[in-house]
Amino acid sequence: MIPELKITKLIEIYFYVCKRYEEDLKYYCERFSNNNKPIFTDQEIMTIYLFAIHEEQRFKIKQIHQFANDYLLSWFPNLVSYAAFNNRINRLSEAFKLLAKSLLKEYVPTDCCKDQSLLDSMPIITCSGKRTPKVATEIVDKGICSSKGMYYHGLKFHALAFRRIDKLPFPEQLLVTSASVNDLYVFKDAWSSITNRCFWGDKIYCNKDFFVDLEKSKGSVMLTPVKSTKGQTEQDKQRDRAFNDLYSKAVSKVRQPIEGFFNWLIEKTDFQRASKVRSTKGLMVHVFGKLAAAFINLIF
Repeated sequence: MIPELKITKLIEIYFYVCKRYEEDLKYYCERFSNNNKPIFTDQEIMTIYLFAIHEEQRFKIKQIHQFANDYLLSWFPNLVSYAAFNNRINRLSEAFKLLAKSLLKEYVPTDCCKDQSLLDSMPIITCSGKRTPKVATEIVDKGICSSKGMYYHGLKFHALAFRRIDKLPFPEQLLVTSASVNDLYVFKDAWSSITNRCFWGDKIYCNKDFFVDLEKSKGSVMLTPVKSTKGQTEQDKQRDRAFNDLYSKAVSKVRQPIEGFFNWLIEKTDFQRASKVRSTKGLMVHVFGKLAAAFINLIF
C-alpha cells in the first residue's frame, strides 16, 4: 500500500504533467504513425518516472518499471512491458528538458539575490577514463574532475544559480556540455552578456584581462579565490599570503552552497552516475528527466 500523502502527490504530478502536455510538451514527442494515440499515454509514463524517482528513490528504469508493476497497476492498468516502457521513455528526452526548464522558470523563490550568482560544474560519468566509451560517443568525451582527481568519459553539467542567504542556491540556467569543455569557455559563450551581476566562481574563472573588460562593458564582476601567479617569487608569496588566504576563504564560503546544491541533486536522483545508460536518448533522459524529478517538488 502507498500512503495517502504519496497518492496525493502522484495525482498532483499527473495533473501537472497533463496540463503541461496539452500546452506544449506534446509537440516534443509527437508521433506521425497509426499508433499516434497509444492506450498507455506519454503523460502516464512521465508521471511514473517522476514519482518513482522523487518519492521512492528508484533511479534505474528497470527499478521504476518494477515499482509501477508492483504498486501502481490500479492507477495505471495499461502499463506496458519493461522493454516497451524503456523504449517509450527514451522518446521523451526533449519533453523532460522542456518540463525541467518550465519548473525552474515558474517557481523562482522570492528570496533569491538577483544581483549575485554562484557558478560551478560537475561531471556526469558514463565510464572511467581508463575505459573506451561506447555509449553516446557523438556527445561525450574525456575530461578531468579536479576536485575528485580523476579522469572520466561523459558530460559536464554547468550551473548558474541565484544566491540565497543561508540556503541552497536556485538555478537560473543549467547547461550540459562534453566533459572536456572548459568552464571559462562556457561562461564566455553563455553568460558574459549578463549585466550588473556579481559572480562567485572557483579558480578556473581566473582571467584578469577578460573580467576587467567585462566590468567596464557590462558592469559585472567575477570574484574567485586567489590563484598563484606564475613566476612569482617565494618572498612575494609569503608577503601576500595572509591577505590572499583570508580573501580566498571568504569567497569560498560564499560559493560553497553551489557544491551543496550538486550534492543535493546527487542524493535525490543519483544524477552523477550514468554508467547504466545505453543510448544517446537514454543519456538525455537521465540528465533532463532527473532534473525534472528533482524539482517536481516545487509544484506542491
